[in-house]
Amino acid sequence: MDIQMSIAEAMSQSGFETIDVIIAIAYVVLLVSLSLFISRDREGREKNTKDYFLAGNTLTWWAVGASLIAANISAEQLIGTSGSGYAHGISIAAYEIMAAVAMLVIGKFFLPIMFEHKIFTIPQFLRERYNGKVGLAFSIFWILLYVFINLTSVAWLGALAIEQMLGLQGLNIYFGDIELSVRLVIISILFLCSAVYCIYGGFAAIAWSDVMQVTFIIGGGIITAYFALIAVAGNDGTFVDGFNKMYTYLTTGPHLKDVHFHLVVQESYDKEAYSNVPGLAAIVGGIWLTNICYWGFNQYITQKGLAAKNIQEAQKGFMFAAFLKIIIPFIVIIPGICAYYMQHHLGPDADLLGSIRMNEEAYPWFIRNFIPTGIKGLFFVSLFAAIISSISSMGNSTATLFTMDIYKKFINKDASDKVLVNIGRLVTLAAFFVALVSAIPILGSFDQAFIYIQEYSSFIYPGIVTVLALGLLWKRASSTAAIWTAITTVPLGLILKFTMPDVAFQFRVGYVFMIETTLFIFLSLMSKKQIHCERAKAADRKLMMRWGTIFGLCCIICIAAALIVTIGNATLPDDVNPNKNLFAYLHDIGFQAFYFFGFFIGVAALILISNAKEKVKDIKAMPVNYALFRTSKSYFYGFVIISIITAIIYIVLW
Repeated sequence: MDIQMSIAEAMSQSGFETIDVIIAIAYVVLLVSLSLFISRDREGREKNTKDYFLAGNTLTWWAVGASLIAANISAEQLIGTSGSGYAHGISIAAYEIMAAVAMLVIGKFFLPIMFEHKIFTIPQFLRERYNGKVGLAFSIFWILLYVFINLTSVAWLGALAIEQMLGLQGLNIYFGDIELSVRLVIISILFLCSAVYCIYGGFAAIAWSDVMQVTFIIGGGIITAYFALIAVAGNDGTFVDGFNKMYTYLTTGPHLKDVHFHLVVQESYDKEAYSNVPGLAAIVGGIWLTNICYWGFNQYITQKGLAAKNIQEAQKGFMFAAFLKIIIPFIVIIPGICAYYMQHHLGPDADLLGSIRMNEEAYPWFIRNFIPTGIKGLFFVSLFAAIISSISSMGNSTATLFTMDIYKKFINKDASDKVLVNIGRLVTLAAFFVALVSAIPILGSFDQAFIYIQEYSSFIYPGIVTVLALGLLWKRASSTAAIWTAITTVPLGLILKFTMPDVAFQFRVGYVFMIETTLFIFLSLMSKKQIHCERAKAADRKLMMRWGTIFGLCCIICIAAALIVTIGNATLPDDVNPNKNLFAYLHDIGFQAFYFFGFFIGVAALILISNAKEKVKDIKAMPVNYALFRTSKSYFYGFVIISIITAIIYIVLW
């Protein structure tokens, strides 16, 4: 009883009023009811695997785009990214901004091939393109990643935010002799709410409910960012006044070298921020591996596009999502920076509820103290929507991978659709349970969980991008090369982490990619499993040779420029001021990332020239119809507009 009273007392001091609670409860009821209604079985018909795992290929472009963003904006974005924004500012937005460009590249070059070959899961493609061993290895990779990295982090950060918002930090609940932390109870509730509709309804329930959820996520985020700036502005100030006030404070006087409003971080300004988002590497470095792997080869993301009615709807959905991605940094990171400003500007004597003991507490702390009644409930709704949609998508994709790529392939090859759907439901439930008991041991000691997710995911990203991208686009990619890449990627990443502990992980992931891709190309060229193939049409060969030559020249220029900067910086004294010497400045903002970028586009040049000239291909190479890469004018214009917006953002916030 005393515990119950202490929880009730804590919540009474959280700033939440009755209207906030009503808004939150009403949303949960609406979400579950709508999802169950949408995903109900029609009379006399049970769900088959296509219905359960791909929504029967019924998604329109706006459903694809909304579902992509709803799955992406989880607690790691709303809470983790905002926490990183609190610590280091707007630079963390590079992950979001560059993702918009990467999504359009994926929509043009990767999605069409997947649709052409009717890919159900990514490991299915690996089996068909290479062999069963490669497909199985990557199925296991992804399942482990989803359960122990993604599901745990989303639930952990979501529970942390809810706990902070409701003022329940550090409290425990007793069930007889069993003592449980409030956070663990909240995590359990999040998994339970996700399970209620996603286990029964499958992908259709997730995808169509995401259309509603993304409205609340983005709408709630925009309103929260607006009121955050109003709070900074003070009495009678506008949100523009709030931004100007905060920007001036953090870019002048004693804060002249503060990195909070710089997209490109200088190492000499903030070594910790640079280690997380190392200057130019966040534009032309390993971030491309992160984005290509996440948006192109990540099952719970790619599954959204593969569930579209056709490739045109899928591409439009990716474009819609790319435009939404441009908005996200400004609705997520701004409140984190506002919290940093308030903490340092108001001082320790301000009458505020709670404190910020770790970066991930910044967003909920700001909500509790500076967001008005009613809006708190709306924020809670947007947070809840983000958590539930991501957990549901990850759970369904984990079930898809296990059911279709392990159970059906190795355990019960003759399983009926009914059995496969039921196995999928059981696997989803098991994944939620394992993530529940793993969350505290894995994430309990991490201060910036968003960076944790990015770094530990990066151990497998280089291998995934190498194997899948070259498998899709290069006709000489071999299964032997794929196997050795899968085997060596994680060990190589771990070796570099422990031998180069002071090197930013975005550089390390680039080094791993360069080594693994070199190994992959060498082993593929040495492969004896080659067969004769017809050359592409003359017009296609001419186009590939032209772009291959252009990319090759760009490769040489990038690597030469990076080498000149490296040599030039090495000749300078240690105490040189980076702001007074060009070589020192370029090194300070991570110009060495152009080694990776030069290598990256050099691989593209090799693929184009090889495909144009080679008369042999790997024995299991899939035919590539180059007409698939031709997109509509609207897609081209969308790409140009997003590129221009990205350039403007970087120019303004450099």
